[in-house]
Amino acid sequence: MYRISTADFAALALVFLVSCVTDQEEEEGSVGIAPSALEYLNALNPNALNPNALNPNALNPNALSPNALNPNALSPAALSAIRAPGAEGDLSRQLLSYVVGCAFTPAQSFSFSWTDDSGTVRNDVYWGLIGLVPSWSDKPLGQTDQQWISACLASRTNWYGTSVTISSRATHPAIDKTGAPELSTYTRQEGAFWGNVFAPSPYLNVCYNAANRDHARSLARECAAGHLDDSGAVQECGMIRIVGSCDSYCLPLNQRGMYYPSCVNNVTGSPDATTRVITVFLP
Repeated sequence: MYRISTADFAALALVFLVSCVTDQEEEEGSVGIAPSALEYLNALNPNALNPNALNPNALNPNALSPNALNPNALSPAALSAIRAPGAEGDLSRQLLSYVVGCAFTPAQSFSFSWTDDSGTVRNDVYWGLIGLVPSWSDKPLGQTDQQWISACLASRTNWYGTSVTISSRATHPAIDKTGAPELSTYTRQEGAFWGNVFAPSPYLNVCYNAANRDHARSLARECAAGHLDDSGAVQECGMIRIVGSCDSYCLPLNQRGMYYPSCVNNVTGSPDATTRVITVFLP
């Protein structure tokens, strides 16, 4: 169990600091429970489905730090952010829960204390879910790790801040669903997410499956499809840029694991193996 200070996390807190308001009771209810079934709303297993409710307004990369995600590496600013009472502190803690969920396995956790506006001391524990970078507990993120965490956070962002269970797939061993029953139950491809919020010029991209845009919107998943405002214009989810159809911006879908192996690199402008991508499917 890793105890949270708040420095590195203050840095983490501002990455998705603005909205990411997920159903906290739902998220915490399944946290830390070892999964045995396919559909556990809160992604209790590294290979399981996971919920998303991160708000686009929380996508603020200015405070995200690649330093080790442990008390000794956290900065005073990060500690201050997650221990702050009120709405801002709530957003920082929510961001932390998503960061920990993306990076750590269900066997890992972060625990810390903070005091609310009434003077009550709260002892929070955030458990890992997906396990993309468990080594982040004691060492900084490399560039590849940064991309995996970024893609995970982007894929779990929701325009409405509501939790929708999704199937996340990728070349990463933690979410390579090749041969899993999930492939036959979550069959509607929403799109793919990639980017790097730790980069000097942070960015997040998403592409969509044109045939499923209306279906995604019907399930309150709109960051790939694009949110339609009252005038019918497409609105993006914060800093997540909609580039277009995945067929135009990614290498062909891997038919065994049903994921895109790579999508357009922000630097080279073409798909290459250095781009880490998370492909999302819906029921």
